Amino acid sequence: MTIYLDHAATSPVRREVLEAVWPHLAGGTANPSSRHGPGVAAAGALTAAIADIARVLGCRPGEVVLTSGGTEGDNLAIKGIALARPRGRHVVTSAVEHPAVLESCAALARQGFAITVLPVDGTGRVDLDAAAAAIRDDTTLVTVQLANNEVGTVQPVRELAGLAHAGGVPVHTDAVQAAGVLPVGLADLGVDAVSIAGHKVGALRGTGALAVRSRVPVEPLLHGGGQQRGRRSGTEDVAGAVGLAVALRLAEQDRLARERDGDALAARRDAFVAEVLASVPGAILTGSDEHRLPGSASFCFAGISGESLLVELDVRGIAVSSGSACAAGSDEPSPVLLAMGIDPDLARSAVRVSLGPATTTAELATTAAALRDAVGLVRSLA
Repeated sequence: MTIYLDHAATSPVRREVLEAVWPHLAGGTANPSSRHGPGVAAAGALTAAIADIARVLGCRPGEVVLTSGGTEGDNLAIKGIALARPRGRHVVTSAVEHPAVLESCAALARQGFAITVLPVDGTGRVDLDAAAAAIRDDTTLVTVQLANNEVGTVQPVRELAGLAHAGGVPVHTDAVQAAGVLPVGLADLGVDAVSIAGHKVGALRGTGALAVRSRVPVEPLLHGGGQQRGRRSGTEDVAGAVGLAVALRLAEQDRLARERDGDALAARRDAFVAEVLASVPGAILTGSDEHRLPGSASFCFAGISGESLLVELDVRGIAVSSGSACAAGSDEPSPVLLAMGIDPDLARSAVRVSLGPATTTAELATTAAALRDAVGLVRSLA
């Protein structure tokens, strides 16, 4: 049986989500915009789900936009806010963002926007002084992730938001990796827009949400029937929204329990990291020791290929990744690791281990031993 340690790529759908969405998939076929009885029932379920999502995202229900996931949420926030604000044509982001953010910024650059990419230190944290210097009179948006999807480093988003707001600039954060692990509400973070993806918290793939303050104008990317207050036209996915609401509620309950009772997930992760560093020669932990997601551990192993190591671990029944799932199968060094100043050859050896709430100490002990043996084998064959 495979030990699954790739939760940063996607997490299993929660049973409670499956039970909640089944009635809407099996029999709830009505369009929530229809005026007949089944349509009104679907609209009621949709309204209730959005209200639940809004509670977790710290906003009003009318400030929630249902999306197909993190990529769409990032695109809508970045392009939508930048194109809707007449203040200027300058966007600030960071060098370690998810491709959905960086490619959205690149698309704006092709339309004449200036893009400033903030540097990061060796742990992947944004330089606040560089951020303060980057904000200009014509800056229309700052977009910096809450937590990195490859090394798990958590960014000083609240501090960044304070710098941006002092200059009258709205802030968006990609919180896809942080939902269910850190507070992601608009007020919690002091931001104006936050995007999340359902499949990272146990909801169905293809679901997500963008929370955006009503005072912040957003140019829609999809035009049509005017659903969701015109910000995203198209018939709403009632089942997807219901599942997202259930998953977010349960993930938030788990997060609060960890805050109250002590973070056992982080403790298991720390013990695993210590075992790997002690038993695998040349193992290097990447990312921030202090500011890191509790389920994230990313390593480099000098002298080997990360992709070769993944294959060997897969043979041994261990499912991990070499970094962003969006770059799976590539042996090119991670842009995130390069931005952190890691040598390209060393960056090619990266392996990301991401735990889930149900990951056990026994599974991690097995994984640490498998890593030790697999690294030794791959090195001997190099």
